[in-house]
Amino acid sequence: MAESGGGREVRVVHVMGTVVSFDVRTPMTPGISRALDAAEERLRHVDAVFSTYRPDSEISRLADGTLTLDACRPEVGEVLGLCARIAEESDGRFTWTPGGRLDPSGMVKGWAAEDASDLLFEAGATDHCVNAGGDVQARGSAGPGLPWRIGLAHPHHRGDLMTVVTGTDIAVATSGTSERGGHIVDPRSGHPATGLVSLTLVGRHLTHVDALATAGFAMGDAARAWVSAMPGIEAFGVTTDGHAWQTPGLPLWTGGGTAGLG
Repeated sequence: MAESGGGREVRVVHVMGTVVSFDVRTPMTPGISRALDAAEERLRHVDAVFSTYRPDSEISRLADGTLTLDACRPEVGEVLGLCARIAEESDGRFTWTPGGRLDPSGMVKGWAAEDASDLLFEAGATDHCVNAGGDVQARGSAGPGLPWRIGLAHPHHRGDLMTVVTGTDIAVATSGTSERGGHIVDPRSGHPATGLVSLTLVGRHLTHVDALATAGFAMGDAARAWVSAMPGIEAFGVTTDGHAWQTPGLPLWTGGGTAGLG
């Protein structure tokens, strides 16, 4: 589905088990239009390669032992390498083998969305936003002199916002229980993580930020100190007992404004 008007092009795609939207604010050209088509096709390709729900996907066949890594497309090795990097950065809190089964889903969505964003940028769409099920990669500006504004949903009250982060060239990713329940497992314990109900990370690159948000959520409240030590990454967390916290640099992205949890 696509909408145009006012120098803006919006396209919505149902893929990878979620909704991905493209919001292009750069005036459209034939090259940008082709890049949008290519970005949509790229996401469908990623779904075909990495879907754990499709027995014919390369990741499913690799997990079943009917395909070797050497026989997979190069992006499979790339993603698994990124998974290993985040596992090392998070002291093992990120895993691509939950329950002993190969599943790099915690990496794939953010990586694919940032890749689609790169396709648009390289085609001249310097001002755009890719929203993959609430995880966002934005480039440039939302309009002349206007930053992108990305709301962080309240974990307990649907439709309400906790705060709004703003910026250019910004990535925002949230891990939490409000949409899918306790689906993130702490690899150390083997049980669903329980310390937080929501953790949002803000940075520049969605591939990194999205995977780190998954790892941080598995850490529980310890994620606060962990993220605080990372250059260029900030966090906003909500604990299971109803308290909210933020890392010291987050007000630079929010203007200092956050809502309560009442």
